[in-house]
Amino acid sequence: MKRHNFSAGPSILNREVIEKASQAVLDFDNGLSLLEISHRSKPFVDVMEKARALALELLGLEGKGYKALFLQGGASTQFMMVALNLLEKRAGYLNTGTWSDKAIKEARIFDDIYEVASSKDANYTYIPKGYDIPNDYDYFHCTSNNTIFGTQIKQFPDSPIPMVCDMSSDIFSRTLDFSKFDLIYAGAQKNMGPAGTTLVVVKESILGKVSRKIPSIMDYKVHIDKSSMFNTPPVFAVYVSMLTMEWLKSLGGIAAIEKENEKKAQLIYSEIDLNPLFKGFATKEDRSIMNATFTLANEDLKETFDTMVKEAGISGINGHRSVGGYRASMYNAMPLESVGTLVDVMSELERKA
Repeated sequence: MKRHNFSAGPSILNREVIEKASQAVLDFDNGLSLLEISHRSKPFVDVMEKARALALELLGLEGKGYKALFLQGGASTQFMMVALNLLEKRAGYLNTGTWSDKAIKEARIFDDIYEVASSKDANYTYIPKGYDIPNDYDYFHCTSNNTIFGTQIKQFPDSPIPMVCDMSSDIFSRTLDFSKFDLIYAGAQKNMGPAGTTLVVVKESILGKVSRKIPSIMDYKVHIDKSSMFNTPPVFAVYVSMLTMEWLKSLGGIAAIEKENEKKAQLIYSEIDLNPLFKGFATKEDRSIMNATFTLANEDLKETFDTMVKEAGISGINGHRSVGGYRASMYNAMPLESVGTLVDVMSELERKA
C-alpha cells in the first residue's frame, strides 16, 4: 500500500533524495560511508559549500551581503542566538503562535522584549495586521508560518529596523522578496531535510553591534568566519539538505514549487469548505499553504474517519493538542496525489454519514 505522509515534522522527503542519501550512507567516498568520513575532508567540505551556495541561490540573495550557515540546536536555539547577537536595548516581536511565543520567552532573558501585536486572544486563529514597528528597536521578529495553528503571513511589513523571520515550516515554499529580511532561520526537518540542522541566512552588516560578550558557539560572526565549520557539523542532515535543494532547483526553484503547493492547498481547503462534516480552524485569509488545520463538526464520526484514514494509508494528520482535530502538512515533497487521497476519504465520509 502506498503511504501518504502528512506529518508536521520530521516530515516527508522526496523519494529520489532518500535514495541518494541511502546510497551515500553505504558508500560516499571510495567505500567510506558519509557517516564515517571526516567533516574536514574535501568531499564533505564541498558538500557544505554547495549547500550554503544553493540556499542563497534559491532565495535570490547571492551577492547581496548575506551568508548562509548550517548550525545545530534547531530553531529553539535560534530563539536565544538571535537575541544574543542582535539585542542591545529592546526588540519587537509579533506573536502568532506557540513558536513565536517561545521565541519571546527566550529573548526576554536578555532584555526588554515587546509584543507589537498578538493573536493569542483568539487562540492564534489569525495573523494580526495594521500594527506599528517602532523605529528605535534593535530588530523586529516574526514567524512566517505557524505549523500548529495553520496560519501564515501573506504580506510582510516594510520594517524600519532589521527584520528577523523564523521560516522553519515554509522555507523554500513560496516566492518572496527575501532581501526584506536581515536574518532568516529555519529548522531543516519540514521542507529541507532530516532533523539535525538549522539553516541561518544572515546579512553580515547587522552583526557586531551589541556590547555583550557572545560565547563563540553562539556567535554568528564566528560561524561565518569558519565557513559554518567552527565545530563538527551535522554531516548527514547537511548532505540531505543539499540534495533537497538540488532537487528543488531541478524543478525550477521556488517559483515552480509554489505553483504545486497552491494546487495542494486549494484542493484540501475546497473540501473543508464544501464538506459540512468538517470546519477549518484558521481564518480563511490567513490560511497556511503548508499546514491545513481542521476539525470534525460531529465528533461522533471520529472513530469512523480515523479508521478510513488508516485504511487509505494516510499517516500523520492528527492535530496538535492546542488545536485538536486534524492537521494536514503539505510540504514541498508532498505529491498532489496524496492530498487527493485525503480529500477522497473526506468526501467518502460525507457520503457515508
